[in-house]
Amino acid sequence: MSIALVILAAGKGTRMQSDLPKVLHKVADAPLLVHAMKSGEALEPSRIIVVAGHGADLVAKAAQDWQPAAQIVLQEEQLGTGHAVDQARDALADFDGDVIVLYGDTPFIRPETLETMIKARASNDVVVLGFEAADPGRYGRLVMEGQTLDKIIEYKDATDEERLITLCNSGVICASRDTLFDLLTAVDNANSSGEYYLTDIIGLARSRGLSATAVTCAEVETMGINSRTELAMAEATFQSRMRAEALEIGVGLTAPDTVHFSHDTVLGRDATVEQFVVFGPGVTVESGARIRAFSHLEGCHVSQGASVGPYARLRPGAYLAENVHVGNFVEIKNAILDEGAKAGHLTYLGDAHIGAGTNIGAGTITCNYDGVMKHRTEVGRDAFIGSNTMLVAPVRVGNSALTASGSVITMDVPDTALALARAKQVNKPGLATKLFDKLKSIKAKKG
Repeated sequence: MSIALVILAAGKGTRMQSDLPKVLHKVADAPLLVHAMKSGEALEPSRIIVVAGHGADLVAKAAQDWQPAAQIVLQEEQLGTGHAVDQARDALADFDGDVIVLYGDTPFIRPETLETMIKARASNDVVVLGFEAADPGRYGRLVMEGQTLDKIIEYKDATDEERLITLCNSGVICASRDTLFDLLTAVDNANSSGEYYLTDIIGLARSRGLSATAVTCAEVETMGINSRTELAMAEATFQSRMRAEALEIGVGLTAPDTVHFSHDTVLGRDATVEQFVVFGPGVTVESGARIRAFSHLEGCHVSQGASVGPYARLRPGAYLAENVHVGNFVEIKNAILDEGAKAGHLTYLGDAHIGAGTNIGAGTITCNYDGVMKHRTEVGRDAFIGSNTMLVAPVRVGNSALTASGSVITMDVPDTALALARAKQVNKPGLATKLFDKLKSIKAKKG
């Protein structure tokens, strides 16, 4: 059976106190919308429809940056969840399969939960995702008769007896395309909000003799984000989950609560991560690598046996081969370090390729930017770059070559050659005392 996702992402998110659409606020470096899309993508859907409204251009860009095949439809007026889903009717006119409705501000629904809904759909016309709430508050209630879902009642429309129900509605619904849109046609806005409720399709389905049921999940999965406080809570929830998963697969975390993960961080078994490490998007770390304290990584790959930090920064395009060492206060950007290369301290390597076994001395800088364009530096294998060397790109230092400390290298260095590129030192006896006396006199006159 084919599956289509309809993800509702049209709300303004007024309580966020932000001009940014609510679904574009980030948890673990990814928009809330992307988290919802990732959950649904585990079902290998043949269609992904994102219903946008406020900030539609920005929402569309975020959705299609993540999944170019996503289709965007507009909900120009905010007339309720039923109205929002109905905007996908034309986009799914030629679709034959099941539709799952998700929410762009609900990032934590697990793929396994959605798979349970699909299984339940095999024997029911409509399936709703519910949860037992510790504090039901103003959630909509699921009114069950045995295994049958009789109706969903919004809190504001519920009786006192119905408000005692603790089984609550997440809003996530699964039905066939034909059933979903046929029922939506009959939904009206005769309620206290004057909106078209998606939840009304349950009562309509039951009145037509169709079957409906609910499956349940942990309450945390259904966490919706409506304020900055809830966004911070969601970040904490995500980080806690990622830390637990990392430990479960055999990653060593020295101080788990201090490590920040991105939504797509990949760590191999027996990798070790020390305290206060930040992983930005796009990081992979192989088994046996060590990320030392206070390091920041994004868009990079660290191979087996490599060591990074402490206080190192790996930026997008950094690739460390096996047994590479990157030490304290070293920054790597768009550069490849081949097996066994070392950059121990106080170094910037950008737009570069460093050969196997090469040692980069302290204070080395690849001067890669001329103010307009970036240029590349190539250093061969088993070379030795002396401390405080400036490598002015484009330039190549050959295999087993050596640069003298303090050199400014502007020309290629052949294999096995020694390059010295610094002015001859000249000592002026007594001039230091005379110069200081002059400067002190000038300072005294200025008062």
